[in-house]
Amino acid sequence: MARLLRPLTSGTTYTRFIHLWVPMLVSSVWIFIHPATPWAPALALPLLGLIPAVRRNEGVQAQFMLMRDGQDPAISVVPSATWGDRLRTVLWLGTRMVFGWAAAGVSVWLPLVTVDLIRISTGYVPDDNPFLPVSHPHWAYALLAPLTLIAFYGAFIGLGRLITVIARRLLGPSPAERVAALEERTEQLLERTRIARELHDSIGHALTVAVVQAGAARAAGDPEFTDRALLAIEDTGRAALEDLERVLGVLRESRRPASSRPTLVEADRLMESARLSGAKIDAELTGPLETVPGPVSREGYRILQEALTNVLRHAGAVPVRIRIAVEDRTLALEVRNPLTAAISGPGRGSGLRGIRERAALLGGRARTGPDDGDWQVHVELPLR
Repeated sequence: MARLLRPLTSGTTYTRFIHLWVPMLVSSVWIFIHPATPWAPALALPLLGLIPAVRRNEGVQAQFMLMRDGQDPAISVVPSATWGDRLRTVLWLGTRMVFGWAAAGVSVWLPLVTVDLIRISTGYVPDDNPFLPVSHPHWAYALLAPLTLIAFYGAFIGLGRLITVIARRLLGPSPAERVAALEERTEQLLERTRIARELHDSIGHALTVAVVQAGAARAAGDPEFTDRALLAIEDTGRAALEDLERVLGVLRESRRPASSRPTLVEADRLMESARLSGAKIDAELTGPLETVPGPVSREGYRILQEALTNVLRHAGAVPVRIRIAVEDRTLALEVRNPLTAAISGPGRGSGLRGIRERAALLGGRARTGPDDGDWQVHVELPLR
């Protein structure tokens, strides 16, 4: 019993019924103006439904009056963009008018029938209720009164739920809107993936440098070396905090431009950080790095950062050869270091996988793995 009566405690039940009554406001006014043609307002529905803004207005009403939380992706709140949207809006307005008349009839006549049944059971003979052509009162009519109340309750709940289902079908997103929503969702997922890579590359690099520097300083036992190590840890940590602030800025401001991220022009910062960690960097840069397109330069910076992080994490303080070449149509980036026992086969970590994914997203290619006694990361990115 409590479950059957639970809809009465929900505000949505009453807002749905009010939603059904809204079209009756216009009809009621028209009945006073011209009682002989109560159906005349329905003639304006086809023209009204063809107005693009009407669909948005109906969607907003449906969202706030038919849905439990006021938000439902199954209801569109944008203007009509196609003839299909307009025709569905016309059909929705007609359906809403029909349901409005049904709700008005239910809410007016069923309570009157209930009252008359009770009065008939006490000896009253109604002469103005077409639903009760009774000429002989009887006490048994009182037993029918609960049935009309149950019918009223069922119609009260059922009409509201049924109009909600119809609203999802007729006011729902069109195929073009569904595609747009899917594209937006895809962009959000790609943005989350990019943020995860940013955090992995930047913070992972900083922690790797800090761990290597701290371990080397402890093993060396040299105050001068320890000072240099602490300086390197401080500089790397500061740079990591700047990168973290950039990533958090993306989270706070979804439309923040990506131009604030570091590019290959700042590659010297990465190389100096690796040198301070003990790696012997031999760098060869050819071509104008400042002419590299922004997206390619930013991703190239992260690829170089991850490659150096892998060297420090797995090989330690070893010679590293870096070659960055800006050619006519391609940016070539190569990082090589002597192969150690710690790196015995193709990389499967998330860092190397991220390098390959970054290259693939830009239409380039990446090779990682042993090559002639060295471990290499070789990436080619198209500039056009």
